[in-house]
Amino acid sequence: MKTRNDLLIVKEGLEVIQLTDEEKYGSSHVYMEAQIFFPDSKRFVLHRAATAHGVDRMDPEHRYLLCDIENGCSLEPLTQEIGVLGPAVSPDGRFFYYFNDETQVNGGRLALKRIDFGNNRKKETVTVIDAPLHETGTIPSRVYPLSTISSDGKKIAVSAFLGDGEREKAPWGLLVFDIEKEEVSVALQGYTFGNMHPQYCRSRELEFNRDIMIQENHGNVFDRYGVRKTLVSGKGADIHVIRDDGSNFRTMPWGRDGREFCTGHECWRGRSCWAIASVWYGDNKDVRLIESVPVKGKKHTGLKIEGGMRNDLSMNFDNPGFGHFATDMEGKLIVSDYFLKGIFLARLQEEGRMPAAGWMNIADSRSSGKKTGHIHPFLSPDGKKAFFNSDESGILQAYMITGLENLKI
Repeated sequence: MKTRNDLLIVKEGLEVIQLTDEEKYGSSHVYMEAQIFFPDSKRFVLHRAATAHGVDRMDPEHRYLLCDIENGCSLEPLTQEIGVLGPAVSPDGRFFYYFNDETQVNGGRLALKRIDFGNNRKKETVTVIDAPLHETGTIPSRVYPLSTISSDGKKIAVSAFLGDGEREKAPWGLLVFDIEKEEVSVALQGYTFGNMHPQYCRSRELEFNRDIMIQENHGNVFDRYGVRKTLVSGKGADIHVIRDDGSNFRTMPWGRDGREFCTGHECWRGRSCWAIASVWYGDNKDVRLIESVPVKGKKHTGLKIEGGMRNDLSMNFDNPGFGHFATDMEGKLIVSDYFLKGIFLARLQEEGRMPAAGWMNIADSRSSGKKTGHIHPFLSPDGKKAFFNSDESGILQAYMITGLENLKI
């Protein structure tokens, strides 16, 4: 670990720590929507031999690492297997879950594993898929690199390709693992769900804690092996919410009107039932943060859907350029990149009614801004620390900003 206060814009009360420094293998934080923090905000998971957007499943050097902040930000390998992805820390902090992906199209083996921090870090295999699922008749493959865990820690969801290598326009599906029952179900499937980004609502209320936000990309093209041939990005993206049993399909009122487009990053506002998306406009010079709640209906009209509620969190910011962001667990603070380089912090106010306040540029990542070097900032659950990536040294590394509680925003 290295002190890197040269990256700070606001120097009083803050400190930047470079957490990784290997020169041969770049390291990165897991994508900012991932549930990789222990609830006390003292430990979290990152990974080596990784990029800002995921991992090479077959890279033997890839490892998930446990960072212990109170122990000098020490880094300890948690995994050794080849093909690990989809990390998730249980909400109570007892288990670290991950998938061991040894699949190929309609073949191989997908295992959900965990490390029990309440039992001397015992490693266990929870569920294995090595035979066709009854809903699809195929073995899932091309597993998405991120998973999501429910707020009660009982279910984990991940998306995957459900094709057999023969069928044209084969579907992608949302797999829901019931940890207690050791069962797997397919909550949703379709050809347009090849970049799903599933995210459980973190609310503890029964009305919301089975909701999963998903991304749909109309216009993406895949071959029969699930290899993407065309990426339409934000112009074809709309966002939905479903229950984890596949019921109650809803739509988020973002994008899809020919003028506003989803950037492809969205997340829940803390534990609330409100979610936030970054949206851009035709000239891509104005990238705003819009919070909304899901609207009933299986429509794909984005912000044109009837009954949509929207609140522009960035309305008081001149020339907003907020692409990647995250909130603390209480939904009181938000951190975001600014045109892929700057790091801004703001205070969130009344849900659905007021914009974010006190925007403050706290650091310059000095990242190249290239996709492989996206800074992807996020906050610890308690909102006292921010995290980001940067390739400012020539290779991607993971960083932490401490002392956010000292700021007056």
